[in-house]
Amino acid sequence: MLCAGAISRTSSSANSAAPYGGRPSRYESQKRRDWNTFGQYLLNHRPPLTLSRCSGAHVLEFLRYLDQFGKTKVHTIGCPFFGNPQPPAPCPCPLRQAWGSLDALIGRLRAAFEENGGQPEVNPFGSRAVRLYLREVRDSQAKARGIAYEKKRRKRASPPQQGHDLSLPAPATAAAIARPDLNSVSGGHPVHLHAHLTMPAGETGGRHELIMAVAEARSCSGMIPLSVLN
Repeated sequence: MLCAGAISRTSSSANSAAPYGGRPSRYESQKRRDWNTFGQYLLNHRPPLTLSRCSGAHVLEFLRYLDQFGKTKVHTIGCPFFGNPQPPAPCPCPLRQAWGSLDALIGRLRAAFEENGGQPEVNPFGSRAVRLYLREVRDSQAKARGIAYEKKRRKRASPPQQGHDLSLPAPATAAAIARPDLNSVSGGHPVHLHAHLTMPAGETGGRHELIMAVAEARSCSGMIPLSVLN
């Protein structure tokens, strides 16, 4: 069972050893200070409270106790600046802890409670009463200050577009470059050759003779004389 006096000692020993012997992060330092402050609050409570007997109601008392140290102006309903995010003149409305500060504080205390041996099932900082109180503070301050608190939405990665092939065409082979397409030579009309017949490459005037033979084949039976190819 953890008592209020053990909070400071446990928190100090747990956070004094930083990773690789360096200084603790800003979050860890703030969490330790918040945990020590809550432990001091339990000690000064009348009657004194132990951490094992702390409930969500005691957490709400702690949050209301912190309001006297707040620096955020929260306009009352009767204030002429109610709902004005930028009041033109000062007013006697009270100062309170901002909702964002309280929400972050509860998050740190909730983590510190479990790090110091508390069970998640009995974590008073995660009780339903605390969640409802934070929601009420958020809504009331949003109306009084004229500020809308919106949760940040995570941007979803857009799926890749289908149906668009961005791949480059395969490079032409050397054989395809050296041997022209007879269909293109004959003006788009298919010309069928036997598989064992090849067109000579590098012969002077061969292309002219081939064109003439293709034209003659089109006008006759569609066969190319073997004398042109051999």
